[in-house]
Parts: sequence; structure tokens; C-alpha cells
Amino acid sequence: MSVLSVFFVFLYYVATAILFVGLGYRIWVYFKTPAPLKIPTTPAPTTVGGVVLRMTREVTLFESLFKSNKWIWLFGWLFHFGLLLVLLRHLRYVTEPVWWWVTMLQPFGKYASFAMVLGLLGLLARRIVVDRVRYISSPSDFLMLLLLLGIGLSGMLMTFASKADIVSLKEFLFGMMSFDLQPFPGQPVLVIHMLLVALLMIVFPFSKLLHAPGVFFSPTRNQVDNPREKRHVASWAAKLESGKR
Repeated sequence: MSVLSVFFVFLYYVATAILFVGLGYRIWVYFKTPAPLKIPTTPAPTTVGGVVLRMTREVTLFESLFKSNKWIWLFGWLFHFGLLLVLLRHLRYVTEPVWWWVTMLQPFGKYASFAMVLGLLGLLARRIVVDRVRYISSPSDFLMLLLLLGIGLSGMLMTFASKADIVSLKEFLFGMMSFDLQPFPGQPVLVIHMLLVALLMIVFPFSKLLHAPGVFFSPTRNQVDNPREKRHVASWAAKLESGKR
């Protein structure tokens, strides 16, 4: 195997380990963090079923963002919806045979990259043009947007201009998953794309992109609004109370 193939095998094993271990640790921290107060954003649902419905609307439609700022909602939803279709389209590289619904999504995922990039450009322009947003933006905010843009644009370049050797790439990915290492196709655009994806995997557990799993642990969204019907006591407070008795 070439030096490039060995490098990418090592890089993706390390990146995958960091992504899953780091993400698992962050989710465990979120899960263990106590919520001592009832603080659901009102009007809030008063039943568990209502909370599930509210979270579903929040995750799929970005309901609260839509209510606060329509322009940010538009660009944010375009990016996330485009990214979802693009990721689902990429399942063809790690499945054999390819699932029928993944095959059906191929043309939609192909052109969803335009929505993804357009959304990212809108979010980047917001951080540059809007004074109050630019003031509170850190370098990492810009770097994350630029990293995602680089991934999207390099992927589009391979799809619509410089075709990558998809067959060899799929063999390489399957080889990594089965520990039967295969040569990495070394087209320049593919090398750039895969490097950027690996970098995203490495920085994801340490970045603001953790809002993806974090939204499910937000007490302003996942709490039932029933403070009068049921006393809310954090687990650590309950232990203290039981110890005093």
C-alpha cells in the first residue's frame, strides 16, 4: 500500500475513535448534569406526549428559531436539511447491497448540496454583516462555517466537475470497516474532501456543533410544565433530603 493509503487509514481510525468516544463522553456529561429548576420555555406542554411533540417540531422544523428570526431560520433550515439528504446519500458508500430507499434518495441528495452550501453562505454572511452578531462571534465560529463550506464545495466539485473514483473509494471504506485494507484513490479533490471530513470528525466533540445532541438535553425544551401538579426535585437534592431523615 502507498504512504497516502496508510496515512488515510490511520487518520480515519483515529478520527472515528475521537468522534465516538468524545461524543459519548459529552452526552454522558449532559445526561448527568442536574436540572434543579423547572424552566421550560412557556407556553410549554403539560404532558410527556406534548414534550415529545414539541421536541419533534424543534428538531425537524426549528420552531423556536422560526419564531425569533425568519432569515436565520431560512438559512439554518436549508443547511441542516441539505446536510441530512447529503449524509443519507453517502450511505451508498458503506452499504452493500445499497438499500432501496438510499438509491431513491440519490438525485435528491445530489442537488441538496446546493441548499447546504447556500445555507452556510447565508449563516457566514450573517456573522460578517450583522454588527451585533459579528461582535460576539469568535474565530472558531468562522472556522466551523468555513470547514463545512470546504466539505460541501469539494463534494460538489467531485459530483459535478472532477469525478472521483467512487468504486475504489467504496472498496477503501469497506476495507477499513473489515480491517482488510485497500488502496486509497488519490485524486486531489478527493484527498482534500476526505481530509476536511476527518478534521470535522476530530473537532466535533469539542465544538459548538454539539448543539446537535445537546438540544435533547435542554431543560427549557424537554421539561413538562407541571410545577403545581408535581414537585420537581433534582436527583442530588433528593439524596440530600433522604439523608436528613
